[in-house]
Amino acid sequence: MNLDDTIVAIATPPGRGGIGVVRLAGPAARAIAAPMLRLKHEREPGRAIFGELIDPCGAGIPARVSAADQMPTRAGMPAPQRIDEVVVTYFQKPHSYTTDDIVEISAHGSPVVLQHIVELALARGARLAEPGEFTMRAFLNGRLDLTQAEAVRDLIESQTLFQAKVAAQQLEGALSNRLKPIKQRLVDLIAVLEAGIDFAEDDISIAPDAVILDGIAEVRTPLAALSATFAYGKIVHQGLTLAIVGRPNVGKSSLFNRLVESERAIVTAQPGTTRDLVSETVAIGGIPLRLVDTAGIRQALDEAESIGIKKSIEALSDADLVLVVLDASEPVSAEDRDLLKQIEGRAGIVVENKSDLRSANQSAAGGERSAAGGKPSAIPTVETSALTGAGIAELRAAILQKVAGQGAAQFEAGFLTNARHQKLVTDSLTALAAATSAVAARVPHEMLLLDLYSALRPLDEITGATTTDDILHLIFGRFCIGK
Repeated sequence: MNLDDTIVAIATPPGRGGIGVVRLAGPAARAIAAPMLRLKHEREPGRAIFGELIDPCGAGIPARVSAADQMPTRAGMPAPQRIDEVVVTYFQKPHSYTTDDIVEISAHGSPVVLQHIVELALARGARLAEPGEFTMRAFLNGRLDLTQAEAVRDLIESQTLFQAKVAAQQLEGALSNRLKPIKQRLVDLIAVLEAGIDFAEDDISIAPDAVILDGIAEVRTPLAALSATFAYGKIVHQGLTLAIVGRPNVGKSSLFNRLVESERAIVTAQPGTTRDLVSETVAIGGIPLRLVDTAGIRQALDEAESIGIKKSIEALSDADLVLVVLDASEPVSAEDRDLLKQIEGRAGIVVENKSDLRSANQSAAGGERSAAGGKPSAIPTVETSALTGAGIAELRAAILQKVAGQGAAQFEAGFLTNARHQKLVTDSLTALAAATSAVAARVPHEMLLLDLYSALRPLDEITGATTTDDILHLIFGRFCIGK
């Protein structure tokens, strides 16, 4: 990649809109943009200037426009024609996103106009930007580290406000700041061992084994704690699937509609209304959940229902979390018991729905009725009424507790949300474990240092200190063109 090129791209999403933005970045950004703009004021860094987008030298004027309609210039050429009103913002290097000179032209969001701006820039020597090239330049120029650059993509792809907040924290350097003292402790330990090798006399080590083991532990402990955050961070980043299962007419679709907060699934008094999977994505506690409403599981009455039940069983198997819905107004059936057995050892919640119909002599959730149902004690039970809305808030809280646990407490400290980061942290921990074994085996410090350097390299790769070009292109290739 040539950082001396001037690149151009449309920075707003494809399609029509009120506003569209074209971004130029590079040493010739101002010179390339100047002929296509007629501004009311001189450009100033960090200031938005109103002006006009013009066709330089009358380029692109249709042949049907007569010479009388064109204002001649001194050279006898047609005057530039106005195409649109624009707002132009100039960011002077190094105080810009990429640390280059950047010119952003905000025009009306017509794809034709925006593409014409790009073509004018290309004709004057700009190059079309590659996916993620603006952010890659920010990284290569030291404006961002790699965790912050990846957070830009996460922020753009956020589906919930909580995801956006997490990405914004990462963009501010939350993960980098958490890694920095861990990496420094490891560097300090390496420096001590290097000094011992360089200046040792009479084969006497200046770093006893106990000191080395303490140093390794000071690195491993916080790094292991960071690694443990990935279970929660992965859920925040990717979300999960929640399947609502149960026998027919227990209120699965009504419960689904309550959680979605719209009449998404058809609800009737006729058992077996749902024949196919119905899914919708919602946010609970800022975590994206794909809810799947399934067909009632029972002995099928026809072929269509049989196919629906087969899909329900598949959804139950594939789901990250399962809601088993029981009818609180009826005794627990053999079909209910079979479903409860299927979620033993899995993440699940038992929902006793239709609690508004429970008779006075029926016990509450967790009492004799639930015990008779054979519900595993580790699986929580929530009473709800999809008809009245009772217990829905408690169900949402139970779902959030089940999927997030105490992970939300780690939000302020920063946590792992990226599989690449998690693998590198795991690699570092593996190398530290090898180093610990090496100390116990009393291997020479020269060999021990190899393990410690193997632990340091993955930490450097997280922030991009030693990342290869192939990895960079893989990361930034997932960005949109204009970012």
